[in-house]
Amino acid sequence: MSNSSPSGAAAQQYCEKSELVQQDRSHLIHPQHHPDEHLDPQIWVSGKGVVLTNLEGRSFLDGLSGMWNVYVGHGRRELVDAASAQLQTLAFATAYAGSTNKPAIELAGTLKRLVYPGIEAFYFTLGGSDATDTSIRTARFYWGAKGRPEKFKIIARKLSYHGSTIGAAAATGVDEFSAVFGPRANGFLHIDSPYPYRFTTTRTDVSPGVAAADLLEEAILREGPETVAAFIAEPVQGGGGGVIIPPADYFPRIREICDRYDVLLISDEVITGFGRTGRWFALEHWGVEPDIVQFAKGITSGYFPLGGVGVSGAIKEVMDSADSARRWMHGYTCSAHPVACSVALANIRILEEENLVERSATLGARLLEQLQPLTATAHVGEVRALGLLAGVELVADRATKQRYAESAGLGRKVKDELLSLGLCTRVTDDIICLAPPLVISEEEIDRLAALVKQAVRNTTGL
Repeated sequence: MSNSSPSGAAAQQYCEKSELVQQDRSHLIHPQHHPDEHLDPQIWVSGKGVVLTNLEGRSFLDGLSGMWNVYVGHGRRELVDAASAQLQTLAFATAYAGSTNKPAIELAGTLKRLVYPGIEAFYFTLGGSDATDTSIRTARFYWGAKGRPEKFKIIARKLSYHGSTIGAAAATGVDEFSAVFGPRANGFLHIDSPYPYRFTTTRTDVSPGVAAADLLEEAILREGPETVAAFIAEPVQGGGGGVIIPPADYFPRIREICDRYDVLLISDEVITGFGRTGRWFALEHWGVEPDIVQFAKGITSGYFPLGGVGVSGAIKEVMDSADSARRWMHGYTCSAHPVACSVALANIRILEEENLVERSATLGARLLEQLQPLTATAHVGEVRALGLLAGVELVADRATKQRYAESAGLGRKVKDELLSLGLCTRVTDDIICLAPPLVISEEEIDRLAALVKQAVRNTTGL
């Protein structure tokens, strides 16, 4: 910090930020909270398109769509108008048995048109974590209603992220999300991820993708197929894995294994749904359908909290045929919130009318092409992307794939350097994660890639 004090308007701004930061540090608890993260935080005050502006008036490219979710960009009047109109008409209505509302009914019908053909019905939550809990409870309910309550175990993958509630954190395959909160909930286990850059196998009879998928079969047989309810997986592992894109033969094999042993397949599309990967939903890339799909983030572009799950016709039939006393006893006060559903409908209209799903595929290919030259350098192990979801993995030694030592603090250095250059995004385990709004222009894609390349050069000494 400079020894000289700011003057005039700058002094007023400095005092305003100091006061806000002090209030923040005293009274506000943040996600993954630690006060050291908020010594000098970005205080965002406005957004337009793919640009965020902070309290000091400086603008940044939003390289992560807020938190993977602002698909149609910041400042969309259509979404504001949709929320305002619904608030003036019906601000809230319960969705508990015996009540419903028009926006929720219309949204369920719209999703039936857009989601996997086998998905028949939808339940709306407030976000991704409670969508995971809903999926888990639904899978267990399904088997219990079919007279097989012993099928309760949930298999997930290491490096997965499914949320921060008790159930979602138990499914999450990153220990840090559970380690300080005591034991995880029972009935969860994890297998290795199909991480093409780092996955190793001694098998020579099958491809690495099939070998990785077969770890699910091994786990099912080890636990006993009669005890396993579901396998939950992100089509692309985002927040926990640093954008891990599976081999093309991985999910087809997973589907075969789930069918063989009567295990439900839950596709966690909180990050990948609604066009992020260049398809409406990401398992479409591999011709696979889940039994349960869960979503959040992009359904409203973050303008209003909303998530949900969609279930197959077979699951819906079991739910509908259950005895009244043994019904699916699950619910949230704000489920199917009419304002959230109205915003979602307006958001989906934008995605369709502006062809943003197709645009994600096209611009994602452009971004990958722009970043690919980094793989010729000594400290970039891999560049990967599927649609507008990309990762740049930094390594201490490209030949051996050796990671940087934690003490090097490279991830923090890279994030700070990106901010200094005008790009706000996430760096996890020395992997630069990129997921800009789907409305990003070709020129902004090129600028984003240029800033990433410059930050890598500046921090790794290339």
